[in-house]
Amino acid sequence: MRPATAERTRRRRLLAALALAAFVASAPPATAEGAWPAHAITLIVPYGAGGNVDVMARWIGPELSTRLGQPVIIENVSGAGGVIGTEKAVRARPDGYTLLLSVESTVVIAKMVTPSTVRYDGLADLVPVTLLGSQPLALVGKPAMQPKTTETLYAELKSAPGKYSYASSGVGTSLHLGGELLKQQGGVDVVHVPYRTGVQIISDLSGNQLDLAVLPLSMVMQQARAGKLRVYGVMSDKPSAVMPEALPLASVPAWRGANVSVWQGIFAPRGTPPQIVEQLNAALVQVLANPGVRKNFEDGGVTPIGIGPKEFAAFLKTEETKFGAIVTKGGIKAE
Repeated sequence: MRPATAERTRRRRLLAALALAAFVASAPPATAEGAWPAHAITLIVPYGAGGNVDVMARWIGPELSTRLGQPVIIENVSGAGGVIGTEKAVRARPDGYTLLLSVESTVVIAKMVTPSTVRYDGLADLVPVTLLGSQPLALVGKPAMQPKTTETLYAELKSAPGKYSYASSGVGTSLHLGGELLKQQGGVDVVHVPYRTGVQIISDLSGNQLDLAVLPLSMVMQQARAGKLRVYGVMSDKPSAVMPEALPLASVPAWRGANVSVWQGIFAPRGTPPQIVEQLNAALVQVLANPGVRKNFEDGGVTPIGIGPKEFAAFLKTEETKFGAIVTKGGIKAE
């Protein structure tokens, strides 16, 4: 090859390499808007298969997959009351391909009541995508409980400190904190009895082995309507749409504003690009508008919601403030 020809060839190759490098440098990253999602998405459920949170994941999973055009794979990572699965989500790559479906106890409360073992901060280490649904806690009593109304129950609790007990699903859970809020705000002394499962609480309550319990409304609807339990009211400002006959505990002035709900939300690891979070939010809002999905929620006693990331973040801050005050005042620790 002649020297001039060789030089021209070298220059052409150099120019081609520079052009390729410029193209690569200017190309959008794989997670940029429009490029995501390019493959399957993992939705971590930090509880076992078959539970309420897992069931909700399976209500929304197929429809979310349709909206995003990629499979949504549900991964159950149970243990330590949801902490293990949440930690896995926190440590995942923030690329939009790992999401978390979790609840108030794991995201907001766990760090407050078990600070030495929970190695994440739910509000700092997770990005809120949307609030899927919620339901109020209910104060329920055994069938043989003598007070028949919320007002007479409150008067009885006030007049007999330490005589009655209430059950929850364990120390430091949202159910426990709901009961403690009723005690703190109402100025009543009721003994807390922690259980491991809500099913056992209902069994003992309907068998008159327990006085009272604080449970999600959906868990007690069937038994209450069958006369096996007495619902004294729900911890919300208004009756639940799924059980209108369960009136707010706010009929007692001392319990006004003592509102606690159990809720489920979708989160992403901190650092997930905002455009992906917004795209996810839009898809999930559409999922929650699907009539079949809404019916599953409502039949399960859950009110479907679907709000923006900023609104969800503001909601989480109010939850943190509320639960933090209960924990501090009651000196509650689950360790």
